[in-house]
Amino acid sequence: MSDFEGLRGEAERCLRALAGDGARLRDDQWTAIQALVVERRRALVVQRTGWGKSAVYFVATRLLRERGAGPTVIVSPLLALMRNQIDAADRAGIHARTINSANTDDWEAVFAEVEAGVVDVLLVSPERLNNPDFRDLVLPKLAAGAGLVVVDEAHCISDWGHDFRPDYRRLRTLLADLPPGIPVLATTATANARVTKDVAEQLAGDDALVLRGPLERESLRLAVVKLPSAEQRIAWLGEHLADLPGSGIIYTLTVAAAHEITGYLRDRGHEVAAYSGQTEQAERLQAEQDLQGNRLKALVATSALGMGFDKPDLGFIVHVGAPQSPVAYYQQIGRAGRGVDRAEVILLPGPEDRDIWAYFASLAFPPEHIVRATLDVLENAGRPLSTGALEPQVDLNRARLEMMLKVLDVDGAARRVKGGWTATGRPWSYDRERYERVTAERRREQQAMLDYIAATTCREKFLRDQLDDPSAAPCGRCDNCTGDHRSADVTPQGAAQARDRLHRPGVDLAPRRMWPTGVKDDLGVSGRIKPEHLAETGRALGRLTDIGWGNRLRDLFASADTDVPTDMVDAVVKVLAAWDWPARPAGVVTIGSHSRPRLVTSLGHRIAEIGRLPYLGELTPTGAPVPRRHNSAQRLRSVWHSLTVPPDLATALSTAPGPVLLVDDRIETGWTMTVAARLLKDSGAPAVLPLTLATPN
Repeated sequence: MSDFEGLRGEAERCLRALAGDGARLRDDQWTAIQALVVERRRALVVQRTGWGKSAVYFVATRLLRERGAGPTVIVSPLLALMRNQIDAADRAGIHARTINSANTDDWEAVFAEVEAGVVDVLLVSPERLNNPDFRDLVLPKLAAGAGLVVVDEAHCISDWGHDFRPDYRRLRTLLADLPPGIPVLATTATANARVTKDVAEQLAGDDALVLRGPLERESLRLAVVKLPSAEQRIAWLGEHLADLPGSGIIYTLTVAAAHEITGYLRDRGHEVAAYSGQTEQAERLQAEQDLQGNRLKALVATSALGMGFDKPDLGFIVHVGAPQSPVAYYQQIGRAGRGVDRAEVILLPGPEDRDIWAYFASLAFPPEHIVRATLDVLENAGRPLSTGALEPQVDLNRARLEMMLKVLDVDGAARRVKGGWTATGRPWSYDRERYERVTAERRREQQAMLDYIAATTCREKFLRDQLDDPSAAPCGRCDNCTGDHRSADVTPQGAAQARDRLHRPGVDLAPRRMWPTGVKDDLGVSGRIKPEHLAETGRALGRLTDIGWGNRLRDLFASADTDVPTDMVDAVVKVLAAWDWPARPAGVVTIGSHSRPRLVTSLGHRIAEIGRLPYLGELTPTGAPVPRRHNSAQRLRSVWHSLTVPPDLATALSTAPGPVLLVDDRIETGWTMTVAARLLKDSGAPAVLPLTLATPN
């Protein structure tokens, strides 16, 4: 028997240990394994979800380890993926450990096991790559001693990809610094031609082996159901969920929608749970286990439940709201139907989807003047600055600021060190042309998603064409191919129940309790907000991201200033009636507005009239309208001197026998309401109860 045949036999035996006695290597799996183990090459594998990409690196790991190679280092984006991969590795006798933000207490023991040579696979989250200690002390040793480096979900490397992550850009440096002869494997199920070319070039220029297969999913039955309103969509879901096979995932575009839909479906008796990036880690893990064990009909999830979640018998995927990219959509629906002959894939699009896409688009890489200003602050600081210390000096919210700093780090203009961030002083150019091309590509993808919804031809072929799949052909299974379109009918009772749920008014507003970092010198406040200045827990009519009141509120704020609509007054009265305050308000105060004076004033007067409360007056806006700011320190500075208490209001407050209801049209950061509450309490109000029409989320 030749060495070649012997190696393939070993690979087949390892695969059977991993996937069962009936498993056999696909030709491209063997080609990739041979390239990694024998030729020590760099390879990119672009294959459909469920094809067996993880089998390639686990089998290659076993073969390399048996030949004396060091451990495999896998960069993997999500904890759910890590847990599934560790379980799979154990089945094949491969000892796998992980390093991520959720197991910091285990790091020292894990590193000791790596040093002792007993770890075969180390899974690392991309965020670790930019941690100073890990990057400077641990990563060089891992890279030098690795037997194989794997980049899972490799489309995240490319800013052309639908799920680009700045932390993944650190991999460019890691790959460039690897010693000769260490093989590298990159894998993804969702990369079009442009992303494939970009990732391959980052791997090895023109020398990377690219194995790209057909992306057909024979088990998927794709359909679109068009319904006119949010309540119609979730009513349809409530009436048809029990008919869908097995268990599955219901995807939403926002956290608020996930919780709204979960509540409605539970009211109808369905076993479901909400899952998002805001869900506590223990709850996430329990929810995943409950879905795996078929104790839930569905998880109602944001994209936080995405790459790598592995349940082969998922029977359906429903999207309430369309993702902004056909590529992202195909990646998410690929969770279903891996181990069953038929899985239902249903999209319930809504007109509000485009508003949500626009919000996500607003989080793109900042304009050049803001980037330059940030670098100037870092250069002039003379010491490392934490993100919190930078925030008061840069007009970006925390998430965008951190994303920008990570990109600057990889570009070499900034560096993350102990204590925060520093500027390197290296020349840096703003790649405006590239950012504009990426923005244009995002708009093209959004239009393609709208075209998918309107398509009358094969839906699977449409999606595979978007992924530049040369073998794309009509599937013969989707609603357009078969002519079997799902009914959009909803019973009047179901629609009424959904309407009641979605338009159930009232969202708690937790008060700000801490002053932001960096304003003590100019505003004289820091640390905890004093109890005598603290607002009570308030209420909002609804969230702008809700699929119920959110639609109505977004329309209101997109139109000209007007008196408060009657339906909103009625809903606010319900909010007030359900408010469990310890003492009834003694009066109403409004916050003067430059942009919507009629809306705010009319809302305050109507509440006072209906509640038979005295209207005490208005906090008067001073000077010009306050410019919009994006982070806490900047926003607080801008509103600190923007309001004043007129004498007649001060007199009324000094004799108020109870709490004051403080009314505004919307809360964004919460700092206007915080400053207003401080002013009112300093003027004698015993307590302040914030009330607003809208809150962001």
